[in-house]
Amino acid sequence: MLLTIIIIIIVIIAAGVKIIPQSKAYVVERLGAYDRTMETGLHYRFPIIDRIANVVSLKEIVKDFAPQPVITKDNVTMQIDTVVYYQITDSKLYTYGVENPINAIENLTATTLRNIIGELELDETLTSRDIINTKMRSILDEATDPWGIKVNRVEVKNIIPPRDIQDTMEKQMRAERERREAILKAEGEKKAAILIAEGEKESAILRAEAKKESQIKEAEGEAEAILKIQQATAEGLKLLKDVKMDEAVLKFKSYEALVDVANGQSTKIIVPSDLQNITTIGTTLAETMKGKEKK
Repeated sequence: MLLTIIIIIIVIIAAGVKIIPQSKAYVVERLGAYDRTMETGLHYRFPIIDRIANVVSLKEIVKDFAPQPVITKDNVTMQIDTVVYYQITDSKLYTYGVENPINAIENLTATTLRNIIGELELDETLTSRDIINTKMRSILDEATDPWGIKVNRVEVKNIIPPRDIQDTMEKQMRAERERREAILKAEGEKKAAILIAEGEKESAILRAEAKKESQIKEAEGEAEAILKIQQATAEGLKLLKDVKMDEAVLKFKSYEALVDVANGQSTKIIVPSDLQNITTIGTTLAETMKGKEKK
C-alpha cells in the first residue's frame, strides 16, 4: 500500500515537470487566475492547482485575409485583399486582451482599409500601395498593442476593380502603348534620316577633298614637268655656250633642220632671209675648195 502511494506521488510530481521548446510560451493559471508565463527551458507546475491556459507561438505569423469590398472617394467599388505580418510580444495580453485575436485583427484590417481607401480616388488607389501599406501598418500596430501583438508589416496583395473599369484601363494602356510605339518609330526614322544625311555630307566632303587632292597633284605634276623642261633648255643653252658655237654653225644647223622639214610632206617651205645668206656662204666655200684642188 505504501509502495503504491509512493508511486502515485512520483507520477504526480513527474507530471508537473514541463520542458518548454524554443519560440513557445505557456500561460499558466493557478486556481483559475493568471499566475505566470513559462518560456523556453525546464519548468514545474503543480498538478491539479496549476493549469496551462494557452500555448503561444512567438514566431512571426503571416495571415492572408480574404478580399474586402471597399469604395473609393469617386464611388468606385473594388475588392482588396491584404496580408498581415505580426508577432506576439506579450503572451499574457494576447491570452486575456481580446477574444479571438485573429478575428479581431481581420475585422480591424477591413475597417482600416475602408477608411484609407475612402479618402483616395481610383487612380490614387492603384498607384499608392506603399502609402496604403504604411498607414495600415501604423494604425494596426497601435490598435493591437494592448493585445500583446506587434504588427511588423501590412501588404496590399490584390486590387481588383470592377470589370468595366478594367476594360477601360486596358484600352487606356493599349492606347498609351500605341502612342509610345509611334513616338519610338518616329524617333527612329528621324535618327535614321539624320544618319543618312550625315553620311551623304561626309561622303560629299570626302569626294571634294579627293578631287582637290587630285587637282593639286596634277598641277604639281605639270609644274614639275615645266620646270624639268626649263631646266633641260637651260642646260642645253649652257652647253652651247661652253662649246663656243658661233653664229655660222647655228645658222648651218638651222639649215639642216630646214632640210629635214623639206623631206617631209609639206608642199611649201618659207626660207628666212638669214638662210639665204647661209646659202651664199655655202657656195663661196664650195668654189674655194674647187680652186684648191686645181692647184
